[in-house]
Amino acid sequence: MDRDLSATDYVYVWADGIHLRIRLEEAKAAVLVVMGVRADGTKELIALADGYRESTEAWAGLLRDCARRGMRAPVLAVGDGALGFWKALAEVFPDTREQRCWVHKTANVLDSLPKSAQPAAKRAIQDIYNAENKEQARNAVAIFAKQYNAKYPKAVKKIVDDEDELLAFYDFPAEHWIHLRTTNPIESTFATVRLRTKVTKGAGSRAAGLAMVFKLVESAQARWRAVNAPHLVALVRAGARFDRGHLVERPETLSA
Repeated sequence: MDRDLSATDYVYVWADGIHLRIRLEEAKAAVLVVMGVRADGTKELIALADGYRESTEAWAGLLRDCARRGMRAPVLAVGDGALGFWKALAEVFPDTREQRCWVHKTANVLDSLPKSAQPAAKRAIQDIYNAENKEQARNAVAIFAKQYNAKYPKAVKKIVDDEDELLAFYDFPAEHWIHLRTTNPIESTFATVRLRTKVTKGAGSRAAGLAMVFKLVESAQARWRAVNAPHLVALVRAGARFDRGHLVERPETLSA
């Protein structure tokens, strides 16, 4: 949490929080985690902090600290739509684009539907984020809205209201889409943390919980793979334009 970040360029970041039971306290602790993709395509833990909840204030404090230590604004941030993270991001790194996590969004939409409607709705949602390009994805959103709006307007609203943020990943290299449409890079690591805290029946203190999350994430980091087509990450940072996932405009600075 004290290291200099000015020498490392994080082009994509994922943000999420994990709630830990603290044995000596009633309230759970929220450990806020930010990990990212460096310009060479490798993934790295950037920062983590203890918070009482995933509030805008807590996230803003973490992001301000990253900026103070020299972190440059990422090109794209990926996270759960319910996080106070987004208001904090707009305050600290206003130029960073937003991508909502499709795993969280799908679960949120299905929770607002009766069980009988969930399997078909899940397939319709998958048709959106598995579409060949953004145009087809928007068509799939329209089809979903047409199918479900009459009976389940709240479920449709959850997708339609966040449509631009849900489909942002389509403006980046096709090879990166699988990495950018969910917070799975963090969630898969959190699974290990949850298993550990289940065994220990929670952490003894907030400091112990934070230290445990750090050590488990640090250990998992050794197994993280670079993103697909890592050479394209630097082009994204340089401002290259991608259409339907393919490079259409190379920045003059890189083509010279």
